[in-house]
Amino acid sequence: MSESSTRDFYDELARDYHLIFRDWDASMAHQAKVLDGLLHPRLGPGPHRILDCSCGIGTQAIGLALAGHEVFGSDLSPLATTRAAAEAAARGARLPAVAADMRQLPFGSSSFDVVLCADNSLPHLLSAQDVQEALVGMRRVLRDDGLLVISLRDYDDARRARPATTPPQVSETPDGKVINFQLWHWHEDGERYDLEHFQLTPARSTWDVRVRRTTYWALNRQQLTGFVAEAGFTDITWHTADSSGYYQPVLTARRPSPPH
Repeated sequence: MSESSTRDFYDELARDYHLIFRDWDASMAHQAKVLDGLLHPRLGPGPHRILDCSCGIGTQAIGLALAGHEVFGSDLSPLATTRAAAEAAARGARLPAVAADMRQLPFGSSSFDVVLCADNSLPHLLSAQDVQEALVGMRRVLRDDGLLVISLRDYDDARRARPATTPPQVSETPDGKVINFQLWHWHEDGERYDLEHFQLTPARSTWDVRVRRTTYWALNRQQLTGFVAEAGFTDITWHTADSSGYYQPVLTARRPSPPH
């Protein structure tokens, strides 16, 4: 992963990220409800101490904080974490957030009940070494029997189909409609792709077009399951969108307690 290019992508997107959603606050509430539904049967009702290590502007973290959990955020983008903390405060929630690489989490060992890495963030890491380094770090900051939660695109299907684009998403704003779509440029290995994110916003009699670029590794479930197991997690479970209600497949796994 090029740390600077990925950070630049999210720094540039931080101001406008909410425009990806038709209703950002409604999405926050819905995602928090679904994620809470994954935590409750595995950890009890809580509240839980949660690290969102790819918090972005706070889509998952704010919703979970408003649901009563003690949430901390980190993200590669300092502009995104600054906005996340401010948006949380504006809604009456507390979200301490710091800029940090998920491969080098600046938190003490066994600090959290849950580590969340959502919104297809882990696939920005483009090598097995980087993915393994991140997962080992997430395991370190989890308490014994703590829960890892990762969401990412359904790459099993995507790697077979190799889509070149995503359907346009249209959201309403006070200034008019905003259109988002992506172009995917697949590498020769069939696993990685360069993404161009287009965002069109109304500007008088024309459109303001913003293009941001980044790269992903389209990790399939078998690959990610193997990496998570190698990092020392157990009880690895996949939750499909149909079963969980979340908009992406979700993996949950536990940091095992040491043998007595």
